[in-house]
Amino acid sequence: MIMSLDGRIASSRWKLSTEGRAEYEATAATYQATAWMCGRITMAAFARGTAPAPGSDAYAIPKTDYIAPQPLTSYAVAIDPSGKLYWASSDIGGDHIITVLTKKVSSTYLAHLQSRQISYLFAGRERIDLPTVLEKLATRFQIKTLILEGGGKINGTMLRAGLIDELSLLVAPVADGSSGTPALFDTLDSRTPDAASVRWRLHTLERRADDIVWLRYRQGT
Repeated sequence: MIMSLDGRIASSRWKLSTEGRAEYEATAATYQATAWMCGRITMAAFARGTAPAPGSDAYAIPKTDYIAPQPLTSYAVAIDPSGKLYWASSDIGGDHIITVLTKKVSSTYLAHLQSRQISYLFAGRERIDLPTVLEKLATRFQIKTLILEGGGKINGTMLRAGLIDELSLLVAPVADGSSGTPALFDTLDSRTPDAASVRWRLHTLERRADDIVWLRYRQGT
């Protein structure tokens, strides 16, 4: 994740060189991950399909996991509880889309996903259960390393659930100062002290292009 000195992550306005902006993908590649995951708001930038004509849900599609019948090697995981993202294709830059849903989605939406050969997993009735998501990604798709690339909401939810093994932070020499823009973690408060009490220990520190600093933290005692 790339962030400003004050923890903001909307980097489009920052004055970084081409080399500096390339650091995000370059450092991510060192993890050799087979999947990356974002929430619905972030994924909306990639979903450019159109909704199908309203249907009556006359035929019910079983609310069971669906794995597309095609060779799959790398994945883009979209957390979309209510089924609001409509896709034009089954991949993002060659990464097969896996949509994570709750059972409140309609059969019409499931038909849309199947028509695009987009895999989907169910992880809750009304709300997404993130441990179930990770367990299913590991068993259904053999994903061992997953990069979380979402906004503050999903990042904070994952942190609160204790599901982040490492914090990989690119700190840009920018004081953003903007109000109301996304931050690295948005959903932590006084009612959720467990995440705030986790001790993170510095694993590595490296200076990159544009005076960006790459910090890697792992949980420790």
